[in-house]
Amino acid sequence: MGQKERRRRLWRRLIGFRVFVSLLAVVLLSPLYMYFSHDVERLNVAWPQVVPRGEDGVDYDFVAKPPPYWVRLNSISHYAKWAIILSEDWGFYQHAGVDFDELKKAVDESVKEKRMVRGASTISQQVVKNVFLSSSRSLWRKAHEIVLTQKMEKVVPKQRILETYFNIVEWGPGIYGIRAASQHYFRKHPSALNPREAAFLAMLLPSPKRYYVSFRNKRLTRFARSRITSVLRKMKWARIISEEERQMWVSSPMAWER
Repeated sequence: MGQKERRRRLWRRLIGFRVFVSLLAVVLLSPLYMYFSHDVERLNVAWPQVVPRGEDGVDYDFVAKPPPYWVRLNSISHYAKWAIILSEDWGFYQHAGVDFDELKKAVDESVKEKRMVRGASTISQQVVKNVFLSSSRSLWRKAHEIVLTQKMEKVVPKQRILETYFNIVEWGPGIYGIRAASQHYFRKHPSALNPREAAFLAMLLPSPKRYYVSFRNKRLTRFARSRITSVLRKMKWARIISEEERQMWVSSPMAWER
């Protein structure tokens, strides 16, 4: 074997070793970067304020005092609180931020359907994604979201996470926070929401701009009616309302329904 060939092989090995070390560093350091890249503890001492940025959505700036639109959790209707929990994240008070059983089901369903069927994001994950991360759909962003969510759950109380969620989430085109949603759809404070109104808001959350059509047309779509009925049924199963109340609110139209 000539000296040039030996040099070539040595050079290839050196490059291969460098690539291996680089990949190993990414594998080992990425979780550390994700964990320390955002100060999620800020949720304990500051409030994320919605800052519109045109048609591209919103950003969130942390402020020292609750924004004017902020509603404390104990000032939100008991029905609204549980309609959203039961609809969006049934196990909110049981899991540590990420519901891995639901995540596995979502992955299995997506593989079977050969498309993303559902995200399986918990309420905590949605808070992290909205306040600290971008809305991109990359695997890196999802991994970052999972790591930060588990970190947040260790240092921020559940009630604080839930209160933040109610005040930052989108409920319709340009409608952010439960106070704005309650006023826009029902002309009332969040504390006064009844079970059917609460179920309507829960129906909106998976895709608020898309499902806004029911309010715009002042008539529930078949999907909206089915979802509201389903949320009321869950509220009955969870003993938030009685069977008599469920039957009453299923057939009681909202003020704006035709």
